[in-house]
Amino acid sequence: MQAQAPQAKDWPVLDLAHLAEEVEDLGISVQHAIESHLERLLLHLLKWRPDPAQEPRRGLRLTIRHARRDIAKYLRRNPGLQYHPTDYLAEAYQAIREDAAIDTDLRLTTFSEAYPWLIEQVLDADFWPEASSMS
Repeated sequence: MQAQAPQAKDWPVLDLAHLAEEVEDLGISVQHAIESHLERLLLHLLKWRPDPAQEPRRGLRLTIRHARRDIAKYLRRNPGLQYHPTDYLAEAYQAIREDAAIDTDLRLTTFSEAYPWLIEQVLDADFWPEASSMS
């Protein structure tokens, strides 16, 4: 009923407090989705780095492409969140750094304490980290 009320311009029926809560919950849900895709993207970019000659890389490449595409889709549909990936990058990197070490069986010190890339690079479809960029 609440969803139809604005479309029908039936303003007295609207429960504004409930509607505001739903809108806020939706925004938080989209933020969490962006964060999840950004973390997945960073993890796979870090896994790309340690041994560029290691095969197979197709799975990593596809996961990276999908994460970038998913983030772009969320940002296109929610332009008010365009700065969220930038705001979350440092926190996401710290969360993922340890995961990358575990997943690759490399020491944590293999991965820089400071995140190594700009958000523009992370989200750029043509950006693929080179081993030297992490040193």
